[in-house]
Amino acid sequence: MRIAIATVQVPFTTGGAEILIDMLKEELIKRGHQADVVSIPFKWYPWQTLVQCMTMGRTLDLTEASGEKIDKVIAMKFPAFYVKHDNKVLWMMHQHRQAYDMWDTPYSDIQTWENGLEIRDFIRRCDKRYIEECRHKFTISGNTTGRLKKFLDIDSEVLYHPPKNYEKLRLDEYGDFIFYPSRINKIKRQRMLVEAARYTKTDVKIVIAGGGGKEEVDYLKEKVSKYRLENKVKLVGFISEEQMRDYYAKCLGVYFGAYDEDYGYITLEAFFSEKPVIVHKDVGGPLEFVRDNENGYVIDTDPKILAEKIDKLYEDRDEARRLGSCGKKTLIDMNMNWDYVINRLLE
Repeated sequence: MRIAIATVQVPFTTGGAEILIDMLKEELIKRGHQADVVSIPFKWYPWQTLVQCMTMGRTLDLTEASGEKIDKVIAMKFPAFYVKHDNKVLWMMHQHRQAYDMWDTPYSDIQTWENGLEIRDFIRRCDKRYIEECRHKFTISGNTTGRLKKFLDIDSEVLYHPPKNYEKLRLDEYGDFIFYPSRINKIKRQRMLVEAARYTKTDVKIVIAGGGGKEEVDYLKEKVSKYRLENKVKLVGFISEEQMRDYYAKCLGVYFGAYDEDYGYITLEAFFSEKPVIVHKDVGGPLEFVRDNENGYVIDTDPKILAEKIDKLYEDRDEARRLGSCGKKTLIDMNMNWDYVINRLLE
């Protein structure tokens, strides 16, 4: 079968979405299909450019390529799921969240536009119309499925998938540091972890990995300096996949502070490494995996409470081991595997 994976790409930006798309292509090819990624350059501002991107999604012709029919389209991101095809399947990562759950929050700039309300409603109308065309509607998480139902009254099925190279993740020890690997961004809330470091009473360390915008990185560095946390907090920047596995293997536990995440590979990678995960009550998708006091901690967005939980893990390694072991069992019991995902997408 010839399968096109329809998505969008913000130039010079790579993250979990791009990893998933590459994995999907690889898994389809492993099973004997011809698969390729068709990506639309995406820019969400100003509003004229956003509308142009939506138009590109709708006018994209994926019926055939070089004279050969494309049998199926798997559409994954806004506005690539606008593409016209009579055998289109949705596997949604998320919608353009600034027009949905982020509307009227500090994380959306649409509302600051003079015609922001009009653009928001236009996005919602187009989404509903073109998503309804899909033969089957899947999402990557219950959080995404919930938003789709809440805002557009569209039903969908969750298809969970394992992280990349999850079989290489391992447990070495429960060390002396909390690990947070993620793109550095205000919505990921690395600043909450830096703030918590001020209140820890043990000798626990913090390791924050990942690239990001200079403004947010500079903010974190400024706070580390201001509170004299140089011996407690380490910003290691971008790291390789092998280095990341080493940090997972040796850390005490993992913090994932993102706001309303759609899926969250960090949680899954931590659990496959048998490490407990600390998240907030508004983390979104990871709450489908993290269970308070069973395989991690689900806490309020309070740096002092975060510090208490970190100290608790440091002082009780048996507790860290118990929670981490339960985390791995959680994923095994959920039977995440690519065979099931591919079979459902190609039905």
